[in-house]
Amino acid sequence: MVSVRPKLRKILKERGITQMELSEMTEVPQGSISRFDRNEKHVDWHLFSIAKALELRIEDLFEEAD
Repeated sequence: MVSVRPKLRKILKERGITQMELSEMTEVPQGSISRFDRNEKHVDWHLFSIAKALELRIEDLFEEAD
């Protein structure tokens, strides 16, 4: 089985975007973005909104865990 973890923090840092700015772009609450980034909770429409705002595929928001 493949194990994955979010790589949102890395993507945001590369693009110079804060979680709050992403929240404003997506209408996803900043707390929800933070929970996703910590791998605590993934809400489907949040992932779609985040990926669309960042012009990525949903799978691009994740990386394989070691």
